[in-house]
Order: sequence, then C-alpha cells, then structure tokens
Amino acid sequence: MTYQEKKSIVSIISAILIFGVYCAYKAARYPAEGFRPAEAYRYWGMFVLVLMVVSIVAHIVIGIAFNIVFRATTGEKEPAFADELDKLIELKAHRNGFVVFILGFLLAMGSLAAERPIQTMFVILIAAGFVSDVTGSATKLYHYRKGV
Repeated sequence: MTYQEKKSIVSIISAILIFGVYCAYKAARYPAEGFRPAEAYRYWGMFVLVLMVVSIVAHIVIGIAFNIVFRATTGEKEPAFADELDKLIELKAHRNGFVVFILGFLLAMGSLAAERPIQTMFVILIAAGFVSDVTGSATKLYHYRKGV
C-alpha cells in the first residue's frame, strides 16, 4: 500500500474512534430530564464546539504519530510534493465531503421547517459533519486504489 492509502485508512479509523468516543462520553452526561430551550442551545452548542476542537487536536496528534510510525517502519519520508493525480484526488474527496455535508445541512434545516425539536437539527448537523469527514477519506482511499 502507498503512503496515501495508509494515511486515508488511518484517517477513517481515527475519525470513527474520535467521534465514537466523544459521543459516548457526552451521552453519559446527557441530562435525563427535558431541556429548557436555553439549556438545549447551550448543551448542543458546547457539544459541537468541543467536538470540533477535540477532533482537530486529535487529528493533528494522530497525523504526527502516523508519520513517525510510517518513517520508523518503512524508512521512507512523507512525500514532499503532490503531483496532478494527488491534487485531483484531493479535489474529488473535498467535493464529495462537501456534498454530503450540504445534504446533511439541508436535512437539518428541513427538520426545523417540519417543526422537529432543536436537538434533531443538531444531531443531524453533527452526523453530517462526521459522515462528510469519513466520505472524504473514503473517497481518497477509493481513488488511490482504483484510479481516477
């Protein structure tokens, strides 16, 4: 497997683990009783903000650890440049991830229009962010394996 394929696999696994562990942690602290609207906005706002920070920091740490382990096991450095194929695959991955997120955003706004609870909108947005991250990494893996 190439460096890019391995990096995509690590990215998919890390996204799943980060999201799963964080959601399990927050689920244990979810209030048993119903929220007042102001409490719901605060809870879900903090959920999203902390998830973003935790995800960014964890992805950086995992990326650094991956490069260290990759170099130690193979003796190769990370590729110093990206050729046209790498750029094209990156663009396709970003496009697919953005499309998934935009569809999730529209679904979340539709849940508000359908007068669903505010929690529904936040859950859909959070899930759309997670699925878009995994979709982008899976797109990279697919195109590095099968070609463009």
